[in-house]
Amino acid sequence: MPELKHAVNATGLADILERVLDKGIVIAGDIKIQIADIDLLTIKIRLLIASVDKAMEMGINWWQEDPYLSTTAKDKEQKLLQDELQQRIEKLEAMNKIT
Repeated sequence: MPELKHAVNATGLADILERVLDKGIVIAGDIKIQIADIDLLTIKIRLLIASVDKAMEMGINWWQEDPYLSTTAKDKEQKLLQDELQQRIEKLEAMNKIT
């Protein structure tokens, strides 16, 4: 029975993945639908694959500000909502004192 050989072994794949995450890779593409030189739809697609450290080095840190991904951002958003509600309550109470 012939022996099966793999084109890429596990260490090779791990090395490639490590290199991609360390350096980062960007895949970009645009889809445009036109009829008679009139743009009907344009979709811009951008994909960045990088490690968290590399992304932060490039100034990309959107996950830190997303309340669905960060408890710190969620707490910050809830605090802002509480402050806004408190201001609205105080404004309503002040209006009731005037009348």
